[in-house]
Amino acid sequence: MTDLFSKFDPLIAEREALLATGVRDPYGMVMEKVLSPTEAIINGKRIILLGTYNYMGMTFDPDVIAAGKAALDAFGSGTTGSRVLNGTYQGHKECEEALMEYYGTEHAIVFSTGYQANLGMISTLAGKGDYIILDADSHASIYDGCWLGNAEVVRFRHNSVEDLDKRLGRLPAEAGKLVVLEGVYSMMGDIAPLKEMVAVAKKHGAMILVDEAHGMGFFGEHGRGVFEEAGVEAEVDFVVGTFSKSVGTVGGFCVSNHPKFEVLRLVCRPYVFTASLPPSVVATAATSIRKLMHAGEKRAHLWKNSRRLHQGLREMGYKLGTETAQSAIIAVILTDMAQAVALWQELLEAGLYVNTARPPATPAGMFLLRCSLCAEHTDAQVDEILRIFHSAGVATRVIS
Repeated sequence: MTDLFSKFDPLIAEREALLATGVRDPYGMVMEKVLSPTEAIINGKRIILLGTYNYMGMTFDPDVIAAGKAALDAFGSGTTGSRVLNGTYQGHKECEEALMEYYGTEHAIVFSTGYQANLGMISTLAGKGDYIILDADSHASIYDGCWLGNAEVVRFRHNSVEDLDKRLGRLPAEAGKLVVLEGVYSMMGDIAPLKEMVAVAKKHGAMILVDEAHGMGFFGEHGRGVFEEAGVEAEVDFVVGTFSKSVGTVGGFCVSNHPKFEVLRLVCRPYVFTASLPPSVVATAATSIRKLMHAGEKRAHLWKNSRRLHQGLREMGYKLGTETAQSAIIAVILTDMAQAVALWQELLEAGLYVNTARPPATPAGMFLLRCSLCAEHTDAQVDEILRIFHSAGVATRVIS
């Protein structure tokens, strides 16, 4: 009998060899207690968090927490049903109303996760005979949305406007086409040239979906995302996002002005056939979204933190994923997994938690530590982060 796990043997062997050197498992960390958006207890020690997507620091906002507690008391712990059955409570509608107000759109639909939002929207919009054109570095949820549907999938080189134009030009003019882009790419923290890409997509008659999971909250005048900052709000057909980054809870959504949008509630399988979010979750999301409408000072401080950390790491000699700070994500590029884990552990023992990332999450052959800044990181914390990176980098000989 063939062992269905045998295909994972190379990965198992690599992991066992790495752990045999005495390093901790970078994917087995437990947050014993979370003290704030920027600090937690890990292995019994107080640690600065630089490996979360809590960009706007909303997880401990008093109004957000109070809204969740009130909904828990009023509506119970869960809905036990799909949105199309008994799973739509008043809170779900209020959350969708908050999204429509935040984005200035006519329609909003809430999914149980951001992953499901991409899975549902992409697989439902593009079907047999249609084409999905996506960036080669797209998130796994985007690829899985493609595979769930029956459309033809065409990839273009990462952030290449020229390649997007060329590949769209090869497709049948009369075919349905959906171009899928991301505002911020989560591994390297780089942003898409949305203004140019949207123009190319419209030239070829394609509809456009932009994933703003990592851009919502701090890009654009209203914090709507990179597409707002690029001035292409009127041209983008669908914006997908998540509650698990800047909003500070869990869930996903899509907003749009398309007049037929509401039919998705009847035909989108990841929406129809899964339980809806608990009332306490949508209450926290709606409250957070409404507060993010007035978070200009927070956005400015987050950008200050990002630029300070990026400049400081570059001056130390670290190789980074982007030449300048393009988002709240800063990728530190390492030579291999052993070096990445050694630096990760040295940082952790010195009081700093970051994420390790490797293929297939990253491009082939790339290993990195991913830093995610928060609007609640103080100037003193950023100073400490830089100090720890310097001492850890010297100790592991990543920098001199």
